Amino acid sequence: MSDKQPKKVLVAVAWPYAQGPLHLGHIGGAYLPSDIYARFRRSVGDDVLMVSGSDVHGTPITVKADELGVTPREIVDKYHPEFLTYWEDLEIDWDLFTTTGTDTHKRVVQDFFLKLLENGYLYTETSEQFFDEEAGRFLPDRYVEGTCPHCGFGDARGDQCDNCGKTLDPVDLIDPRSKLSGTTPVLRETEHYYWKLSAFNEPMLEWLTSREGWRPHVVNFAVGMVDDGLHDRAFTRDLDWGIPIPVDDLGPGKSIYVWWEAVMGYLSAPQEWAEIQGTPDAWKDWWEDPEAEAYYFVGKDNIPFHAIYWPALLMGYGGLNLPTDVPANQYVTFGGAKASKSRGVGRPLSWYLERFEPDALRYALAQSLPESNDSDITDDEIARRVNDELVATWGNLVNRVVSMTDRYFDGTVPQPGPLTDMDEAAMKARMDTLGDVSDLIYNVKLRAGIARAMTGAQEANVYLNDLAPWTTSKTDMTRTGTTLWVALQMIAANAVALSPYLPGTSRRVLEALGSPIEGRAPRWEAPEVEAGSKLSELAPLFAKVDLEATT
Repeated sequence: MSDKQPKKVLVAVAWPYAQGPLHLGHIGGAYLPSDIYARFRRSVGDDVLMVSGSDVHGTPITVKADELGVTPREIVDKYHPEFLTYWEDLEIDWDLFTTTGTDTHKRVVQDFFLKLLENGYLYTETSEQFFDEEAGRFLPDRYVEGTCPHCGFGDARGDQCDNCGKTLDPVDLIDPRSKLSGTTPVLRETEHYYWKLSAFNEPMLEWLTSREGWRPHVVNFAVGMVDDGLHDRAFTRDLDWGIPIPVDDLGPGKSIYVWWEAVMGYLSAPQEWAEIQGTPDAWKDWWEDPEAEAYYFVGKDNIPFHAIYWPALLMGYGGLNLPTDVPANQYVTFGGAKASKSRGVGRPLSWYLERFEPDALRYALAQSLPESNDSDITDDEIARRVNDELVATWGNLVNRVVSMTDRYFDGTVPQPGPLTDMDEAAMKARMDTLGDVSDLIYNVKLRAGIARAMTGAQEANVYLNDLAPWTTSKTDMTRTGTTLWVALQMIAANAVALSPYLPGTSRRVLEALGSPIEGRAPRWEAPEVEAGSKLSELAPLFAKVDLEATT
């Protein structure tokens, strides 16, 4: 295992738009990976701060509000509480999951604006923006759709193409159309603040090319964008729903562009957390200490914002830590199509939570994390993983060993006899599992991490089958007791290795074996299941899934 010194670790997670239910693509893309990573870093003694929140100013929210004839606030008030239930059900362990609608966020964003202005990175300019003559409104980026000029995708948005991932301006679109009325918008002059993103071309290229250990698709995509040349971008928009700019030289109806405002939540959420703790300056330990680390868990469509735009904003502000890593995942797909709540691709998360136990769903997703390629998921494949892997390998192992300990030794952990070479090899294997899983999670190879942990469970099953305590119990109880004692040590270590992935059931296993978790995560070490101690009652960890019976 690693001998790294404890560190301050910021786990910063993509901010979902509060405009619709979440789906498995969201969970597998950002929220489960971040929770796994944060839980592990807590287990090894690091001081982790995991934050995110609902993006309440994204234009998808105003689009949804316009469609339904309600206010954006009504949309937010519906979906933010729904997100909180998801986190509780799946045991996503936030330090703070807030919103971009707080006073703290407003203060931090406006301060950021003024600092960029002071440092010479904002300027005003009159430009042309699309205007819907029928609706009588300027159109924010996501109110304009059309054909992508790069890949020809017919439903590209005015801010980004979902097909090729390129960031866009509405004027780039071929055959643009207004989402409000369906008409072709016209260009009208409007004055805005612009961000001198072009000033960061060389610093960003130097920084990106010096990154080590980043996922190739992340750094390659980001470097490619910078190589193409960074261009100044509008920093404000003609919108009332958002953070108002803290100067009045542009007149009313101008807000800070949500693209830049939302990522500033990674700075405002730690400050809000610190205020809640009663230690207002505590956030600086994660943001100003050069030894602190920051990991940003997002989907690949967010690579430009987190690997280019946010680092450039931080450079412009000065004195704040840049990302340590941006382990962006690829897409979770359903039948080859990217999961999308706005397009209705993929079932809502609630459907799965009604049919799968939380740890079982976490397991199936963790085994399919799209770390280097898109991962296509089907309901049948999720059920297969749960039944054929989780239940059959890990759940069955724990149940067999606990049951035999109860049957042959009245639930008391047996005293082992002298250990054979096979016993010693098994005891070493449990430590190897912890070490290997540790190395993989440190390097954000979470999918490989759970596969390695399950290999540890398979090794325990092989050990158990080779020594057959159900047979030796008829002739040699010392040998039987030794086998079960070793198996219990392997199970305890494996429960720790699986704990970032399966927190609920791992907690139950460790409690039953006499090693209850103190705090939010177990210590990353092999607990000793003491001979002579009494095992607590432990019901089967998982039930087999029958989707046909629940459909």
